[in-house]
Amino acid sequence: MSRFIFITGGVVSSLGKGLSSAALGALLQARGFKVRLRKLDPYLNVDPGTMSPYQHGEVYVTDDGAETDLDLGHYERFTGISCRATDSVTTGKIYSNVIAKERRGDYLGATIQVIPHVTDAIKEWIKADLGDEDFVLCEIGGTVGDIESLPFLEAIRQLGNELGKERAMFVHLTLVPYIPAAGELKTKPTQHSVKELQAVGIQPDLLLCRSDREIPADSRRKIAQFCNVRPSAVIQALDVDTIYAVPLAYHAEGYDHEVCRHFGIDAREPDLSRWQEVVDRIRSPEGEVNIAVVGKYTSLLDAYKSLAEALRHGGIANNVRVKLNWIDSEIFERQDTVQHLEGVHGILVPGGFGERGSEGKINSARFARERKIPYFGICFGMQMAVIEATRNLVGIESASSTEFGPSPEPVVGLMTEWVRGNVLETRAAGGDLGGTMRLGAYEAVLKPGSAVAQIYGKTAISERHRHRYEVNFNYKERLEQQGLVFSGMSPDGILPEIVEIPDHPWFIGVQFHPELKSRLFEPHPLFVSFIGAAVTQSRLV
Repeated sequence: MSRFIFITGGVVSSLGKGLSSAALGALLQARGFKVRLRKLDPYLNVDPGTMSPYQHGEVYVTDDGAETDLDLGHYERFTGISCRATDSVTTGKIYSNVIAKERRGDYLGATIQVIPHVTDAIKEWIKADLGDEDFVLCEIGGTVGDIESLPFLEAIRQLGNELGKERAMFVHLTLVPYIPAAGELKTKPTQHSVKELQAVGIQPDLLLCRSDREIPADSRRKIAQFCNVRPSAVIQALDVDTIYAVPLAYHAEGYDHEVCRHFGIDAREPDLSRWQEVVDRIRSPEGEVNIAVVGKYTSLLDAYKSLAEALRHGGIANNVRVKLNWIDSEIFERQDTVQHLEGVHGILVPGGFGERGSEGKINSARFARERKIPYFGICFGMQMAVIEATRNLVGIESASSTEFGPSPEPVVGLMTEWVRGNVLETRAAGGDLGGTMRLGAYEAVLKPGSAVAQIYGKTAISERHRHRYEVNFNYKERLEQQGLVFSGMSPDGILPEIVEIPDHPWFIGVQFHPELKSRLFEPHPLFVSFIGAAVTQSRLV
């Protein structure tokens, strides 16, 4: 029978519940347990698919095509376990399901209420689609005291009572701030946060206290006394120099030991040697490469969270530090601004939507192509590279994308139908935006002898997608005559998946999002190869 650990947060948001959940999952894994991680988000959107990256950060996509919160990326990178659509739920999704049941008459005419109908639906979601997992870690989004969190808190309170202490545990993440004027750490925010949690009927079993400095033993005893937990269950979560040191730091503080103690488990000590090796590489690299990321949402780096981590994974594999220069693509739409790219060892243009900044991305692709600088175009970045090649190599100056409006030369166009497995999926041009893209894992066939085939070490791959527009296959022959090779295609040979320039140190564009499948201990081969090419470039500059 699975044991459930519910992770809540208080005082302020962005304390790192996602990382804390992922780190605990990794520690339990290292002790030999099978884990599953889930995220319950209180916002009313059905999913984050239509939310602005400035508000929500990146949209993480699972193999089965769910658009989810970025914390699922942390879960996958730390544990190596692929999440599923059932591992992410929002208030919007819960209410949609409840209302759909009401319209079908499933409730037999009952008055539909938050309790019991909504809370029952949440509990059903938490317990659904499980196998032989030893632990199920459920992170509750938001902070205690938010009105929208109440149904989720009530649901886990009920579930905790139903399961009992032997199968349920409540972990609460709080802030212990340092007040410079007073010259001391303050425990009152944690006390008030726990009081809010107790007011809805939940007594935390363990407190994870975030702080930028050591929390004195007397302060931890004070927190334990006022919050009704054992002193050993007050775990300090200090700032670290890399997120991959978090499991090591938590283990040193006794986090996983306290979890095992709560459930009465006598588990073997975790083997964290791989984690220590990674942290040592991060702290003592043999070199450094500068990578320019030319994007649209560079003022909020959470919009590219998985991308940044995948680049770091590539750096760890090459034993170098990856210095990321985040550059707004709009600056390259002005004259004489390419100097911002002078001296970089690699250029990456990530995914994005809309016309704003597109010309800057096209100019960046041209700079990389002409200057022989390693170039990695992802999704929109591939499309802009193809448009650039069509304009400047093929000579079609009006080449563009229909995403920007009607075009006489639609090198990139709206995709209205494609095959998923044995099913033909269709989309209307004027249909809903939410959940209507080509989402999730799709297979691709690589051209034998191509650069990507050598990088992957095989000619059949599966990668995760999230896009609505596609490179027009009708331009393939003319582009290949000018040196831009279509080295990866969908199995039916219709949809271009990868382009590359053989006569270039490293120039690859992919329609999918390889960053979503990069793991700490299994870095994605494209990122390992790209950073390797950047290392070579650094020796030439």
